[in-house]
Amino acid sequence: MMILLVGTHTNLPVFVLLGVIIVGLGLLLRYLRQPYVIAYILAGVLLGEHGFKLITDEALIGTVGEFGLMLLLFFIGMETDLSGLIKNWRLAVIGTIFQILGSILLVWLIGALFDWQLNRVILLGFVISLSSSAVVIKLLQDNNEAATLIGKNVISILLVQDILIVPMLIATNYLGGAIPPTEEIVLQLVGGGIIIGGMIWVLRQKQLVLPFSKQVEEDHELQVFVALIVCFGAAALTAFFGLSPALGAFVGGLIVHSAKSTTWFHDSLHSFRVIFVALFFVSIGMLIDLQFLIDNWLVVVSLILAVCISNHFINAGVLRYFGNDWKSSLYGGALLAQVGELSFVLAASAFQTEIISDFAYKLAILVISLSLLISPFWIILTKKILGMEEGVTKAPTI
Repeated sequence: MMILLVGTHTNLPVFVLLGVIIVGLGLLLRYLRQPYVIAYILAGVLLGEHGFKLITDEALIGTVGEFGLMLLLFFIGMETDLSGLIKNWRLAVIGTIFQILGSILLVWLIGALFDWQLNRVILLGFVISLSSSAVVIKLLQDNNEAATLIGKNVISILLVQDILIVPMLIATNYLGGAIPPTEEIVLQLVGGGIIIGGMIWVLRQKQLVLPFSKQVEEDHELQVFVALIVCFGAAALTAFFGLSPALGAFVGGLIVHSAKSTTWFHDSLHSFRVIFVALFFVSIGMLIDLQFLIDNWLVVVSLILAVCISNHFINAGVLRYFGNDWKSSLYGGALLAQVGELSFVLAASAFQTEIISDFAYKLAILVISLSLLISPFWIILTKKILGMEEGVTKAPTI
């Protein structure tokens, strides 16, 4: 029976090997005091299509990884005080818009040298303006900094960026000449209205009571399924309206936070979160084309440095303008310096609508992937330069 099982499931040895590589790299990185995110990405590089070709089903790993992103946003929602987030809306909204405009301006200056068309300038500005919720939130949580003042400010900016991906995608379609159907736009607007209305309703409730919460209070097996229903049910609802599933998962986490049920939800889904988030970063590593990197290393390195430096100081300036001290602002800028995972979606949309060429698309994928890979090192280096090894200012109690 076991022989038949192994014979019919040829992916099993590969997943075992994936686990072994992650554990080996993880132990090495723990000794070097580096985050496990790096191990996940490197494992994807080694096993993927551009490495030893042991994992060739990128779609499967990518799909599973998307569940990891949803779970990550669900957990941060459970730890977020909605009233505090709303109080910080000026920084999140105005700061994000300023970051996007600054990124477009930077690309326009570069594009002037190469005679780029306006649609390409705007699209690439969109791509580099988004930071990584998955990387940044995980690093903040690993370092116990999600509750710090700068941690909350950075997370609020990331959440607004995730929301703005929808109008960015619509704009990308228009820039490429593919006008989305009116029904699709109306559906997204309705979905956005429902989310805003739901958040207002949650804010006004003193304490929510989730259905069946008392019945499953002592039943761990049913708790797992209830937690999955809330997380992925909220994600499915926003996906139905053409919005980001991860955004829906975050809203689901906010509901759980308001219901004061975070303890058993956290315990029920923590193991799922570890596995799926790891596979998300493995899928990122699988996108890194080593041969393309070798052939175009100078262009790639130059673009990564330009993007990370510009993102770093644009965001640091935004955070300083809204009242953070310079040290915390520069640290926050480092947290937001990389290009985010949602930029893959924008780059793919631009390639499909022929706004960018095949070479530019591969270059964008590589820059996004490698910026995610070096992000932990960039953040650690910034903290050492600023003398922030002992942490940053704790957020005041709200």
